Amino acid sequence: MSESAQVAQPRLEHVTCASRSGLHRMAYWEWGDPANDRVLLCVHGLTRSGRDFDHLARALQGEYRVICPDVAGRGRSDWLIDPANYIVPQYVSDMVTLLARVQARQVDWVGTSMGGLIGMVLAGAVAASPARRPDRGAWGLGHAADIPLGRMVFNDIGPALDLDGLSRIADYVGEDRQFKDFSDAVAYVRSTSAGFGPHDEQGWAELTEHVFNEQDGQWVKHYDLRLAQPFASQTPDALAGAEKVLWRAWDHLPGPVLVLRGQDSDILPEPIAQEMLKRNSQARCVEFAGVGHAPTLRSADQIAAVRSFLLA
Repeated sequence: MSESAQVAQPRLEHVTCASRSGLHRMAYWEWGDPANDRVLLCVHGLTRSGRDFDHLARALQGEYRVICPDVAGRGRSDWLIDPANYIVPQYVSDMVTLLARVQARQVDWVGTSMGGLIGMVLAGAVAASPARRPDRGAWGLGHAADIPLGRMVFNDIGPALDLDGLSRIADYVGEDRQFKDFSDAVAYVRSTSAGFGPHDEQGWAELTEHVFNEQDGQWVKHYDLRLAQPFASQTPDALAGAEKVLWRAWDHLPGPVLVLRGQDSDILPEPIAQEMLKRNSQARCVEFAGVGHAPTLRSADQIAAVRSFLLA
């Protein structure tokens, strides 16, 4: 049993969401007081899981109800009927459903890679919705559909989508890799996730135990391999259109923003990080040496950077 199994563990909950093809259940891991209406929503990267945030959640569960979903198609969540729905707009819709369930007074956000894109699009929609909604006149009592987004942390992701970096990730997303021994799965994660930076053997094992499942004597990936289909079909024109939407959302984020960046990242180049700071006066950036894509938010310095920002 790993050391992580001997300390506080989260509660596993589910919420029913809808796509164009039907209903699906999204799992989420919940830490802290379930009655706390101050919520921290932590959303993982493309092929990861909500358990990536265990260390961060333990450090913040005294101040927040920390909620870490397994995005659809990953972890304990249902796989989608139509793989074409493995796209950010669907994930945003699922997060809106989740937030309606938790009834938060305040929602702060931590998003790693894809999780940051989901948060950015959601924030852009929240910022735009009051202006687009018809006026209810004297009987209007505010906008009940608005989501109380507060501070947001974007972990090694920005509005610019680097095609080379995305291509590197796409190379292994759809690989059907199976291993007889867990140690071989750990070695695979270590090789494909070198950008996570240095970790000890226990660290790499913990980064593997929730992204590989044991089935019939084999360790297999925890996610639907079909999620690679819409990811791999992105064209330069589609990415350019997405970037316009993301920059527009970035320029209108509602509150303070922290950008985390691995100094060796191929997903968030340093010039893009600087442009982000230039265009949003509420943003600041913290970089971590010896790390690429993406900081795992497990080390003391990374946790401290997030904690001090969120609780400032």
